[in-house]
Amino acid sequence: MKVKVSRKAHFNAAHRLFREDWDDEKNTAVFGKCSNPNYHGHNYEMVVSVYGEIDQKTGFVMDMKKLKELIRAEIEEAFDHKNLNVEVPEFKNLNPTAENIAVVIWKKLRPHISKDKDIEVVLYETPRNFVTFSG
Repeated sequence: MKVKVSRKAHFNAAHRLFREDWDDEKNTAVFGKCSNPNYHGHNYEMVVSVYGEIDQKTGFVMDMKKLKELIRAEIEEAFDHKNLNVEVPEFKNLNPTAENIAVVIWKKLRPHISKDKDIEVVLYETPRNFVTFSG
């Protein structure tokens, strides 16, 4: 029997959606205000879920204290109060859309969670706009 455990977290970050190979007019047409050359920010909220069998010895799918620390170390410290385009290496050549940010978060967490467990990342860019990635 598989059970899902989840941890909510957040970070604040700035970004700009654009493609270097497009001129400002095309970037604005495709990305709108999100292509502001001076960047803009979001208060990102995320839910990281781990699916797996309950360990018969501990009763845990995953120790939530360990999940909390993993999210802090791998995501919050790397992204919080950063300009994603400029300060986060994963976005050097990757447009920091909500979709891409969710995938990067998943990839940063995956090596630290047992392979017999599945991971899901739900990232809220705004209270109404969110994406889900589960690998």
